[in-house]
Amino acid sequence: MPTQILMPALSPTMTEGNLTRWLKKEGDAVKAGQVLAEIETDKATMEVEAVDEGKLLKILIPGGSQGIAVNTPIALLAEEGEEGLSPDAAMAALSKKDGGPASKTATAQEKTSTPEPKVNDAAAAQTAQAPAAQTHGSGDRVMASPLAKRLAEQKGIDLKSVKGSGPNGRIVKSDLENAKTGSKAPAAGGVPRSAPPQGVDARDYADKLGMAYDAQPNSSVRKVIARRLTESKQLVPHFYLTIDCQIDELLALRKNMNEAAGTKISVNDFIIRAVAVALKKVPAANASWTDDAILQYKEVDVSVAVATPNGLITPIIKKADTKGLGKISTEMKDLAARARDNKLRPEEFQGGGFSVSNLGMFGIKEFAAIINPPQSCILAIGAGEQRAVVKDGQLAVATVMSCTLSIDHRAVDGAVGAEFLQVLKPLIEKPYSLVV
Repeated sequence: MPTQILMPALSPTMTEGNLTRWLKKEGDAVKAGQVLAEIETDKATMEVEAVDEGKLLKILIPGGSQGIAVNTPIALLAEEGEEGLSPDAAMAALSKKDGGPASKTATAQEKTSTPEPKVNDAAAAQTAQAPAAQTHGSGDRVMASPLAKRLAEQKGIDLKSVKGSGPNGRIVKSDLENAKTGSKAPAAGGVPRSAPPQGVDARDYADKLGMAYDAQPNSSVRKVIARRLTESKQLVPHFYLTIDCQIDELLALRKNMNEAAGTKISVNDFIIRAVAVALKKVPAANASWTDDAILQYKEVDVSVAVATPNGLITPIIKKADTKGLGKISTEMKDLAARARDNKLRPEEFQGGGFSVSNLGMFGIKEFAAIINPPQSCILAIGAGEQRAVVKDGQLAVATVMSCTLSIDHRAVDGAVGAEFLQVLKPLIEKPYSLVV
């Protein structure tokens, strides 16, 4: 029996991906370790390698296809002794099986099982690793992905009225886009559930008013950003703390270091180093919330927001507290360059316990960033600008930078956030300890 090659889940938040191109064509021999295709995930474009040997019998999903749900069959691989099997015969054999054969993947990523995400991680819980059954009060069973279930609940859609287009008739996100809202089955007691208010559809709005526009399709990254940030603001109780740091000494030290060593250490490198040292001293800020426990991380991994043509991504400086400014600067330049080229490996942007977002280079004085779940804190950095300050009772001028900490109040209390900023402020204002 031919083996189905499935659309793999290459990251914890991936529910669908784009099949950029096939690097093998139908009829080609395939050896273990050879690259089969390029797939655009929610964060990067990755090469998918074959695990099994055989012949690529039939490509089910052509290159350039977008929005392919995880676990969707994308090709058939003929194993030893099946090389003479025609694609039509293979498809016929598969269709005779009840629900198809036990699916096997031809990718290295699928050989390693992905742990079931916990429900408290709003983003990771979207990952549809396998078809899930939903049981209704009538006893009917409806196959739907976790994301489809959530969208149906939000839109007030009865899943029994929706026809699924996924594997084995499974209902996926795209099936709900044109489904009729307000048809949710009555809740217990016979009282219908009303659908939550929906936002104005920008396309309908523009079309009705005759407003001209160019429609630029959303990338996988942009869709994930939209979903994760919406969930973060809806589900995570944010609160904010702001401090002002005088950075004249930091700027002078940075200038001297760069001139003496011929390096290009940035202000952001100093901030990453200072955040790492502060987290080591206040480990309670390096944490995540779960329903049964607060996870306090043992290592200090700092995620840093980087703008790319496809959207925001947060590569990680791992064990940042153990690295000097030079090492942090070198790593950050490499990560940022590869992030913009969409060439980061999953382990370079998945994880992290604390995030830093810097918009100072754009002249932004102050802002409050949205928390990146499941992390509990993100530090927003504004521009350094000359302001009037009081020193020893006298009016003076100093270069001041505003830093705003966004905090998940479930995991980090106000006093802990304040203590973290209290430790961070002198590290930035008197930065000499950061270079030793």
